[in-house]
Amino acid sequence: MRLGVTMFATDLAMPVQDLARAAEERGCSSLYLPEHTHIPVSRRTPPAGGQQDLPEEYKRTLDPLVALSFAAAATERLRLGTGILLAAQRDPIVTAKAIATLDHLSGGRVVVGVGFGWNVEEIENHGVPYGRRREVARRNVLAMRALWRDEVASFDGFEPSWSWPKPMRVPPVYVGGAAGPKLFAHVAEYADGWMPIGGHGIKAALPVLREACEKAGRPMAKVIPFGTRPTKEKLDYFAGLGIEEAVAALPSGSADEVLRFLDQYVALR
Repeated sequence: MRLGVTMFATDLAMPVQDLARAAEERGCSSLYLPEHTHIPVSRRTPPAGGQQDLPEEYKRTLDPLVALSFAAAATERLRLGTGILLAAQRDPIVTAKAIATLDHLSGGRVVVGVGFGWNVEEIENHGVPYGRRREVARRNVLAMRALWRDEVASFDGFEPSWSWPKPMRVPPVYVGGAAGPKLFAHVAEYADGWMPIGGHGIKAALPVLREACEKAGRPMAKVIPFGTRPTKEKLDYFAGLGIEEAVAALPSGSADEVLRFLDQYVALR
């Protein structure tokens, strides 16, 4: 069982490059960083985690691709992931270029976790109606994959174009979100895997995901439980389901606090 980690990287938390170095030194497989471009103050949308008040780190989140470039420079083997990139809120041409550049400079270590977003105001501020966010995210991911893959790429919205550097390989894409036929149709069509938050209910969801992949004529998608609070029993359970990697949630805090949790997690393997 490979163990990755994720943390809300902010201007107040442990520096990303220090966390990346510590994670690699302890044998972790990956580091994933989340994204919020901004948080409107209206609070029309309640926190996705069910909290009464939105945690402070949501307001202070670093850009994940810029932050991961610092992680890349501080490490040699650690995979560098977005967890998750809000694909509907991004220009696909600019984002494809940034991801390809990061992958090129890091030696092919980028993993792209994408999601649809939960904050209505944040999404609408990008000119995307909340009800169309899945459609826009799908279009943007497919456009990025074309730019990464093809020497002359074209897609709905831009004419045949060159875009270099190419990534060292087309970065794997994982879709985050709750289990269900709609989400699994997205995974089966344009992603390499599914990133369920926490990992609850995975066993029951696997047959539905497998059916969606079979219907699309493709192999079973990979599953990476994301943002979990690992225990030895939980990691053993995931391994028994054939899962090869889990991503543990670290607090957005000082180095002392973060490293205390990191050491507890790596001792479970």
